[in-house]
Amino acid sequence: MRTLHAALAASLFLLAADARAQSQPYPATSKDAISSVQVTAPARGSPVYQEHLDAVRGVYAMSNGWRMNVATAAGGIRAQFDRQPPIYLVALSPDRYASRDGNVTMEFNLGDNREDMLMSYMPDSRVAQAIVVRATLAQH
Repeated sequence: MRTLHAALAASLFLLAADARAQSQPYPATSKDAISSVQVTAPARGSPVYQEHLDAVRGVYAMSNGWRMNVATAAGGIRAQFDRQPPIYLVALSPDRYASRDGNVTMEFNLGDNREDMLMSYMPDSRVAQAIVVRATLAQH
């Protein structure tokens, strides 16, 4: 009987963890949403050409259930999660992009097929927490 209770508790915990992963807040980059202190200057970006931007655009299936549409923009990319407002990221290198406030960073062309992406963002400036989400290119 104790084993049944332990198994039930463990399965409820796993369901709650999965539900929490899909209920994470979307990345925010507005002045009101994020306040931060940056100690070092960001690295200087290298020149990024249209073929670099074209290599990262497409629709990505995120590991937390979101879908992200990446399109090219002047000097970088525009990322839109589900039906949220788009986020603009500047190019730091051909494979690395960041929001101007530093809240969101994305690294593209990862994995054996160079179709994976890693995104890191801080959902709440009041808590020292960064969320890292992996994604795979679903549609180019």
